[in-house]
Amino acid sequence: MLLHRVTTTSERVRATRSRLEKVDLLARTLRDSGTPEPGDDPADTARRIEVVADYLAGTLPQRTVGVGWRGLRELPEPAVEPALTVSEVDRALTALHELAGSGSAATRAAQVRDLLARATASEQQWLVGLVTGELRQGAGDGVLLPAIARAADVPEALVRRAVMLAGFPGPVARAALEGGEAPLQQVCLEVGRPLRPMLAGSEPDVASAVDGGAELALDLKLDGIRVQVHLDRDAEVPVRLFTRSLEEITDRLPEVVEAVTGLPARRAVLDGEVIVLDPDGRPAPFQVTGARTASRTDPAELARTTPVTTYLFDLLHLDGRDLVDEPASVRWEALAGLAPDLVVDRVQTADPARAQAFFDEVVARGHEGVVVKDPQAPYAAGRRGAGWVKVKPRRTADLVVTGVEWGSGRRQGWLSTIHLAARGEDGELVMVGKTFKGMTDATLTWQTERFLALETHREGHVVHVRPEQVVEVAYDAVQTSRRYPGGVALRFARVLRYRDDKSAEEADGLGSLR
Repeated sequence: MLLHRVTTTSERVRATRSRLEKVDLLARTLRDSGTPEPGDDPADTARRIEVVADYLAGTLPQRTVGVGWRGLRELPEPAVEPALTVSEVDRALTALHELAGSGSAATRAAQVRDLLARATASEQQWLVGLVTGELRQGAGDGVLLPAIARAADVPEALVRRAVMLAGFPGPVARAALEGGEAPLQQVCLEVGRPLRPMLAGSEPDVASAVDGGAELALDLKLDGIRVQVHLDRDAEVPVRLFTRSLEEITDRLPEVVEAVTGLPARRAVLDGEVIVLDPDGRPAPFQVTGARTASRTDPAELARTTPVTTYLFDLLHLDGRDLVDEPASVRWEALAGLAPDLVVDRVQTADPARAQAFFDEVVARGHEGVVVKDPQAPYAAGRRGAGWVKVKPRRTADLVVTGVEWGSGRRQGWLSTIHLAARGEDGELVMVGKTFKGMTDATLTWQTERFLALETHREGHVVHVRPEQVVEVAYDAVQTSRRYPGGVALRFARVLRYRDDKSAEEADGLGSLR
């Protein structure tokens, strides 16, 4: 299969707003990827299915290949006609992933240039997006998993559960297209292979999440790094650590490995969070924890100077027993018996007043909030639902829109991502972030008309506008930033409403955000 087929499908998926059309486009390409080609053996066909599924999801089967934006700034002259195959690209990226040692940087640069020189201009741009993780095409789980089900003619629910347990859609697509329902029914939790983490919905306050009916649990919500822990004392690597995105970070956190090694179990899968704490026990800013877990430089020294603290809040497997389908109360009881000193702070109550008091306490200690959990809920990996609901203090700011970016995919034709600015000490506007979250179709329609009327000039996909429109946004935190001239950036900003009752001169200042 030519890479051109995948990139064309990707572009068509990105361009349409119809979910049904997206599913149909993906299903046809997935189905065709399983057609044996001249010279194929069964392993070649199987690998191609897996790779095409990952490519359509915008992910790399290799996860990383050691190439960033710096190595992709200057592209070679593109090929005139598409000739590059999916299998050739996969082999090239696998070779890049495996490069290491002296001289590998120069070899990697040469191999990247050779690969891109064989791609057309549109394929080059698509490959750059794939390698850097910036591929925007709209093929998330909501359309890819139904497409796998349609391509293989199997129930979508079976595909969803298999992907939940396998972590990634590629192997599930291969199994479904090769064997139908039978191999999907055999997919199970495997110690050492990450599964998708359970996610939380959200409510604006404790009263909305705890109504005084059934007893619920409230967990301390940490602003750290989610970690899935796999312990298998019979494996070559007894402890393995994975992030929320299923990236392995075992070698970066020796103190976490040490803590897990001390648990009285032979095999276990646990869910938790790691965070850097200040000497007084208050959480360090998220960036400190993020930098600590991202660094590959001298982990032992970093564990001494900037240690992370391990918190556990769920247990998914213990010594041969899978617990994902058990009620949360059963999982928590087993966790308390296994790792009592590592369990996150938790209260169980049906009393809204007690729940509010716990929320107030943890926020006063500098933490992010709480996660309200149903003791009867199974572990719904990879999905948001009523089983877990997060509650955080809502921080808001009135800011000025200085630019807007055209949307893609379902938002094609609308002005979508807005540039946010605060007033500096000298009264000048200073950019502090961007957001495309919190916008309904009605909002997108209104703001497209509004900002085109305020347009001053364009740069690529950015429409610059007169700084007249104030918007109220909610955000989780303010963090330091070297990207923006004001030195700060909003974390997880989202639109609440546009403020026609306020002028730009009344917008919040940079000092208040700091």
